[in-house]
Amino acid sequence: MDYVFLDTADSTMSYASAHQHDLGDMTMVSVHQQQAGRGQRGNSWESQPGKNLTVTLFRRPALDDTSIPLPVRQFRISEATALAVADTLADHGITATLKWPNDIYVGNLKICGILIEHSVLGCSIANSRIGIGLNVNQREFESEAPNPVSMTRITGREYSLPAVLDSLSFHLERRLGNLADVHTEYLTRLWRHDGAMYPFRPRKSNLSASHVQADDPDIFLARIDGVAPDGIISLITRDNRTMHFSFKELEFIL
Repeated sequence: MDYVFLDTADSTMSYASAHQHDLGDMTMVSVHQQQAGRGQRGNSWESQPGKNLTVTLFRRPALDDTSIPLPVRQFRISEATALAVADTLADHGITATLKWPNDIYVGNLKICGILIEHSVLGCSIANSRIGIGLNVNQREFESEAPNPVSMTRITGREYSLPAVLDSLSFHLERRLGNLADVHTEYLTRLWRHDGAMYPFRPRKSNLSASHVQADDPDIFLARIDGVAPDGIISLITRDNRTMHFSFKELEFIL
């Protein structure tokens, strides 16, 4: 794996996107101070300078198997990335689960966010920019995010960022090098995939799951039935109805 280390940048995702014609396959872009970190749905990602890993892996596959549907190939990359982060945390004594589609949770607390963008030519993935924000040594969080946590808050230890990056790089190379088998393991490590009923809500663009009214008529109870290879999640409600949701269509209520 090759590395690009930056002192400051708007975001590693923006850098990788702007330099996608120059970066080689499996190039990791890392920044000390990210000024405009990006999360899902245009949200910002809070990260104190020098405390966390804010990286983007640029992947340019030599061969993309177009016999497999494009959404399945894209979701496999998401699954492999989430599993690689969970593997990294396990290396440091932390057990994590995967919140659909690709957040990383420890208990009910979010320790890592993942944002993936693809450039597609025809039916082939020309390249992928895999953005990872892993909370490592940050102790205080000031944003309105409802449930952030870091490695150091869980264990009380301070971590070497280069050592965590080495572990993450190793697991990303391993997982992304064998995408055929990731889906089954992803399902076994899925957060709240335990047969119990949990509250959900169709996503509302102007509200977040941290601002929930108890009498919100859109909240419903359901259990996770599974996730299809293309990333569509299936829920079964209390009255035994099956509901399907694509990315950005569903909120988990904490």
